[in-house]
Amino acid sequence: MASAPSSDDALFDQFLDDRGHDMETVEWETSYNKKQCPECGALHDSAANDCGVCGWDPRA
Repeated sequence: MASAPSSDDALFDQFLDDRGHDMETVEWETSYNKKQCPECGALHDSAANDCGVCGWDPRA
């Protein structure tokens, strides 16, 4: 018996994953001891929670 996903988001992610879509979580990159936005490449202090240039947020 298969276990059910815990939320609608997990169910949707599983649906996409089953059909070949890449569902990896995107995190901050690091460059020169700073956080680097994976979307626009802007550098931020290590305390940054979102990108002040393009608005990318790893929690979104």
